[in-house]
Amino acid sequence: MRLNLRRISTGGRYMEIKIPKEVRQHSETIFFGLSTRQFVCAVLAVGTAIGTYFLTKGAIGKETASWVCIVAAAPLAVAGFFRYNGLTFEQFVWAFIKSQILCAGPRVFRSENLYCKILSEKEKNIYD
Repeated sequence: MRLNLRRISTGGRYMEIKIPKEVRQHSETIFFGLSTRQFVCAVLAVGTAIGTYFLTKGAIGKETASWVCIVAAAPLAVAGFFRYNGLTFEQFVWAFIKSQILCAGPRVFRSENLYCKILSEKEKNIYD
């Protein structure tokens, strides 16, 4: 991300303001340099990991429970940081499901040759 540095004069002093070249890529940080979305997903992932650990450690043992809590928390953590062509995780998953499952099927391309269509109409008109 490239930044433009603007110098603004304020009574003999200069203040530098960083302005991103692409405004749409700007995201505000709230805590530890994370955006709101990233922070909320990180908190949810930690909560899920802790809950999973305490629910499963008695039944399957501490080591296996720790691996299960990592697997349970990973999707939430990834959802906060995932971006693909400007899509968030939920938008990407919906687009994937829509294109691969809901609207899946053979797509047949049928071209329409306008030149042949016009010629065939002309020929019909000639012989009528």
